[in-house]
Amino acid sequence: MRKEAVRYLRCPHCSGAMAMTDGTLRCPLGHSFDVAKQGYVNLLPAAARFSADTAAMVAARADFLAAGHYAPIAEALATLARATAPAPTGGDPGCVVDIGGGTGYHHARVMAEFPGHEGILLDISKFAARRAARAHPRISAVVADAWDGLPIADGAASVVLNVFAPRNPAELRRILRPEGVLLVVTPRPDHLRELVEALGLLRVDEQKDERLADRFSAYFTEVARERSRNTMALDHKAVPRLVGMGPNAWHQHGERLEERIASLPEPCEVTVSITLTAYRPLV
Repeated sequence: MRKEAVRYLRCPHCSGAMAMTDGTLRCPLGHSFDVAKQGYVNLLPAAARFSADTAAMVAARADFLAAGHYAPIAEALATLARATAPAPTGGDPGCVVDIGGGTGYHHARVMAEFPGHEGILLDISKFAARRAARAHPRISAVVADAWDGLPIADGAASVVLNVFAPRNPAELRRILRPEGVLLVVTPRPDHLRELVEALGLLRVDEQKDERLADRFSAYFTEVARERSRNTMALDHKAVPRLVGMGPNAWHQHGERLEERIASLPEPCEVTVSITLTAYRPLV
């Protein structure tokens, strides 16, 4: 946890400003939070609504992403961030926040485009936060629930990222500066279609983009939308990592999955199909 990032944080109990001394964050009312030895801080005020990613899920994601399979997504996100972020005007540039940022893979790529900014990554999994704290020198990792009130100050962020993660439109609007940009990456219906059919994975809602637009319309206006589609060649070691790193990990288990993977060609050509959308806050 970087001292430079603490000014953007708020106490999850009282919303007071935070200060860090000797590895502990404190607010004026005396609520305190120790920075873990791995570098992240837990600002989760209560039990989470949903199960957090396990150590095994996070390890699978780290291995899969390290192989570069989702590098085109990270590059497209960084390009869109650079094109839509507010121009620097002097003074505090605001931070780059990643909601549900996992291991920090995409966030780290985007931070390379913003050398003067602090990064704050929020994820409900402490195992993800441990890795995110080491993902980039300017990323500070925080355990927090994306569905709940975010421990970020009003208008702190100039850029907010949301990649394959939960989102609370009202909270995203609150933490974003009036001139800031929110970048959302969502899967399209044909994303991973070869594995969906062969392995019985969860399907993407055909109306996902429309539902997202409806939820965001009260808080944001869409300023850019891009669709990206490519293929990746996966061997039989990469496929279970892909299955095991997301929601499918809660539904796919045991020998049956192994048998299905063994029946796939090797390498297996798998579709990557996403929508990247940029939003400005309504004022």
